[in-house]
Amino acid sequence: MDLDYKKLKFKSGLEIHQQLDTNKLFCNCLSVLRNDEPDFEVCRKLHAVAGESGEIDVAARYQASLKKEFVYQGYNTTCLVELDEEPPYEINQDALKIALQISILLNCKIIPITQIMRKTVIDGSNTSGFQRTVLIARDGYVETSSGKIGINTICLEEDSARKVNEDGKKKIYRLDRLGIPLIEIVTSPDISFPEQAKEVALHIGDILRSCKVKRGIGTIRQDVNISIRGENRVELKGVQDMKMFIKIIENEIKRQLKLSDSSRPTNSEVRNALADGESEFIRPMPGADRMYPETDLPLLKISKELINHVKKTLPKLRGEIKRELEKTGLNKEMIGLLLSQNKIEDFKQFLKIYNKPNFIAKMILLFPKEIASRTGKQLNEIEDLLFDFYGDVLIALTENKISESDVKNVLMKFVLGKNIDEALKIEKADLGEIEEKILKIIRGKPGLSPKAYMGLIMAQMKGKIDGKKAMEVVNKVMKN
Repeated sequence: MDLDYKKLKFKSGLEIHQQLDTNKLFCNCLSVLRNDEPDFEVCRKLHAVAGESGEIDVAARYQASLKKEFVYQGYNTTCLVELDEEPPYEINQDALKIALQISILLNCKIIPITQIMRKTVIDGSNTSGFQRTVLIARDGYVETSSGKIGINTICLEEDSARKVNEDGKKKIYRLDRLGIPLIEIVTSPDISFPEQAKEVALHIGDILRSCKVKRGIGTIRQDVNISIRGENRVELKGVQDMKMFIKIIENEIKRQLKLSDSSRPTNSEVRNALADGESEFIRPMPGADRMYPETDLPLLKISKELINHVKKTLPKLRGEIKRELEKTGLNKEMIGLLLSQNKIEDFKQFLKIYNKPNFIAKMILLFPKEIASRTGKQLNEIEDLLFDFYGDVLIALTENKISESDVKNVLMKFVLGKNIDEALKIEKADLGEIEEKILKIIRGKPGLSPKAYMGLIMAQMKGKIDGKKAMEVVNKVMKN
């Protein structure tokens, strides 16, 4: 089915929630997820309350009708704030600064005095029955290839508890995720076709990853709001896979068209995006009746001094960093790995010692993985161990004490327990001995390519010969 988006009066907007990489928003607990057995459990039941308008929100009323019981599991890394047994602390300043960076990069106007609000949430994902949220900025925009798309609002809020199980009327949550800072970015409903929605999502994602945000599964959640023909808006939750992004939107349009063609109006509802591109009903669309002021915290005041400081310390966007790295001669694969593993600063630091970009990238990105594979040790353990040793290795390279072909072997020795001096000690064979051994290898297996001989030579010599020198000898021997 060909879709005429203009004729359908297609309107869409995005809501993006991204975890920030700081301690929790309203307490000092670490923002870490736990996989071990919890230290304690508490049980709660939650009730719907009226919002600031005096009305009970339709989504809250629906959740209350389910009469669920909630179990919360906690650890020694969670506190009484997460349990709603202690008032919240004042807002985390590191998280606030990151939110301001993102707001400025999205061309938004910062709100200097703002009220922290409570948003009624009684699906069990918050022990208090509400989520704290504060409006930071508004009225921004992003540029796309087909025009500007507005940014309505940027809020800073606390993430929900993590659901680990559900059995009938009982839901089990963990408090480890509750309170992790989230930035919520809401675009205007200016998006007029799916490809534009994807472009906006990728652009915002580029900005987010340029700032100090968490990485990995579950750290970002992306929702798409869609309406056609001026009918009710539907919110699609969890539209994460960019390969499926356009298909999910198209399938939702077709679903709404079928309802409309059968004289059934589209319900204003929240649906969950599925892996096959379809969606399923979750709950009715929440309204404006679930917000009311947070009385345990003062007004949030954002000074001009803080805004000016943030403007002076804005991070470079990933696109700009990519262009800089391309100028060094790095290939796309290495650039992608540096960005995805967040090792740009490490790369720049080591490049100052030894100005060979491709070798530096291989050393910090590929060698640790190979060593982990060969030793059976954890990759993060090896990376932590080697980080302070890289400088010594690179200095030895600049002083010609070792060659590039020695480095992996040197790093391996250090990981296996040798001290710095022992690891850097390389036994070299003399040139005559090298030529004799290479000649013996070639005569023993005639007809191979130079590359194949190199593999045999390096395996036998075990780091006692520089690769470049070995290739020179191979070519010399083969010519004779």
